[in-house]
Amino acid sequence: MTNAIDKANQAVKKLEEEMNKQYYPHFHLAPQAGWMNDPNGLVYYNGQYHAFYQHHPYNENWGPMHWGHAVSDDLITWRRLPIAIAPDHDYDQSGCFSGSAVDNNGELSLIYTGHIWLNGQGNDEHIRETQCLATSKDGINFKKHGTVLTPKEGIMHFRDPKVFQQNGKWWMVVGQRETNDVGQVLLYHSTDLKDWKFDQVLISDIDPNVYMLECPDFFPLGDKWILMFSPQGMQAKGYQYRNRFQSGYVVGDWQPGKPYTVIKSFQEMDYGHDFYAPQSFLAADGRRIMFGWMDMWESKMPSKHDKWMGAFTLPRELILDGQNRVRNRPIKELVALRNQPKSLTNIELNSELKNTEIESISCELNVEIDLANSNAERFGLQLAATPDGKQATLLYIDRQANRIILDRSLSGIDLKGYRSVPLPKTKKLSLHIFVDASSVEVFVNKDLYSLSSRIYPKLPAKRVINLFAENGQAQISKLASWQLKSIYE
Repeated sequence: MTNAIDKANQAVKKLEEEMNKQYYPHFHLAPQAGWMNDPNGLVYYNGQYHAFYQHHPYNENWGPMHWGHAVSDDLITWRRLPIAIAPDHDYDQSGCFSGSAVDNNGELSLIYTGHIWLNGQGNDEHIRETQCLATSKDGINFKKHGTVLTPKEGIMHFRDPKVFQQNGKWWMVVGQRETNDVGQVLLYHSTDLKDWKFDQVLISDIDPNVYMLECPDFFPLGDKWILMFSPQGMQAKGYQYRNRFQSGYVVGDWQPGKPYTVIKSFQEMDYGHDFYAPQSFLAADGRRIMFGWMDMWESKMPSKHDKWMGAFTLPRELILDGQNRVRNRPIKELVALRNQPKSLTNIELNSELKNTEIESISCELNVEIDLANSNAERFGLQLAATPDGKQATLLYIDRQANRIILDRSLSGIDLKGYRSVPLPKTKKLSLHIFVDASSVEVFVNKDLYSLSSRIYPKLPAKRVINLFAENGQAQISKLASWQLKSIYE
């Protein structure tokens, strides 16, 4: 008899044969085929990095969740492993939802949410969610141990356990939707990953509209404790909170046995269209690294026509600055992907569109802009653009609004709208940009802001980098570019 894991692995291989890879990323983790969402179980184990992810291997739509699995020696090149866990027990029959992984004395332990629809598939009015454990001696084949933590009576939404070790104990944060529709993050502790005791509510009631805090993560950075999570229900406010759901963090003080005290209230982590459910882990050298899901619930997802959906962001290092802001920047290892370097200097634009001939299907750019000598109303870059600029993802400085804008109104299929961040008060501006087959990631002044957005250019089309300035002059001091190699072994 074929088991659930074998069936899922066969299904994803079959689906891969039907895939069109026109939008498939070159240097972002994405599913072999089918659907992918949240990063799960990010861990350094036995000399390798493991990345698991929410995965539906049977088609390109969200469905009963499995855990997809990839492994890397260096955080750059990845190879796929068989699906790790599938929904095949009474406690997880509707899905193995998000969770985390830890190295427990040489045993790779996955702690995940077992999801059950009580009134038929997709009916979220009546569900049951518990935290479950699965372990592996080889990092590939997992044995399930069933439920290790249940919510208090009356709670349905109780998910996304993130486990870490501190002061000789295991600790777990879990997201919960209280019976009065208030989102909370709960903290538990254990000595053996099986018997968990409630410690405290870390945070509750961050906003009157927020009914759930998903995908919590709790970790030290500098001398503070960061609580990262994805609130559901927040309403848009000016330039902020424009996506269906948000992801961000609060900063506070904590030590075991004491309450968590927040000293900086909720801040968004990334300002693009597509960023959700970030999860962090420790690199071998102690850096705190994060991946996010580079998509957004209820958004258009054109790659579904091609039998796949979903990608991770680039791996990013997290840093706490002097103002208690958590900054994120691409990890240094990514330079290993660079190829075919080009460099242009002192480019003057005068109310014009200028072609650079830099191909932008899989590229990295470092741009330095002289703001002091630029007076155009709007100026910047066209990414993944046709030479005439009629199709392009626009990244530009708006001098009237004093903002940096990432605009998808000419990006291609199905996607509209722009996202923006304040223009830093500085004479020089640096933009670090990664353009993949269906995404753009922008880092402003190294790590002051990040913007991550998916794009789907209408194909076939030449995709290049153009520069432009409208109504005035712009001075680009430097434009360095590289074509990037594939991350897949």
